[in-house]
Amino acid sequence: MPVTFSFDEFIKKLTSTLQGDLPGALAHEVMRAVPIGSFKLKFEYPTPPKPGSVLILLYQKEGKIFFPLTKRPDYQGAHGGQISLPGGKMEPGEDSITTALRECEEEIGISASDIHIIGKLSEFFVIPSNYLVTPVVGFIKVDPVFKPDPVEVEKIILGNVNDLISDDAIKSKEILAAGRFPLTAPYFDFEEQTVWGATAMMLNELREVIRKFDTDFERGKTHHQ
Repeated sequence: MPVTFSFDEFIKKLTSTLQGDLPGALAHEVMRAVPIGSFKLKFEYPTPPKPGSVLILLYQKEGKIFFPLTKRPDYQGAHGGQISLPGGKMEPGEDSITTALRECEEEIGISASDIHIIGKLSEFFVIPSNYLVTPVVGFIKVDPVFKPDPVEVEKIILGNVNDLISDDAIKSKEILAAGRFPLTAPYFDFEEQTVWGATAMMLNELREVIRKFDTDFERGKTHHQ
């Protein structure tokens, strides 16, 4: 089910779709990992979730649409070594868009002034780290030149929209969370990297949004020649 229309048409249709009703938790739950065995992870926090945001940055290259992901360095913690979208904690005085743009520039070196924001996906509660994250969606008109932060980013991985929306995109396997908790986890595979957990759950909402409007195009709307 590849995207079959131009990048400009894709952005226009996605912008419009993001203003309507979104699948939200229904899309998130498809990618939720399930503990194996009798153990149950318990998370209790004395404070409300911390606000944060991530950026899904779309761009076109060689006729395909991509978005960057970052591989975190290995460290002791809930998200060490995982694949994530550029983003982080909201600073005082910021909104979700400002945070997403700042974090993207800090983590992968793309100037906020080059990014066009087109909307947001549903808020998502990241239970292990007690963050309430807003996925912000934007695009850039030129090939980005990535400059990964040497402390926060071990590697940049490119997600391909066609791979994201393909019928067989969602896979499943056993994963050790934090190196010791076995889970059965649905995941996406980009550049032979396993993208699971919160990032996969947010990306699945984007997947469902695109699959819906791509089908609409296939049924007789504007096509790319």
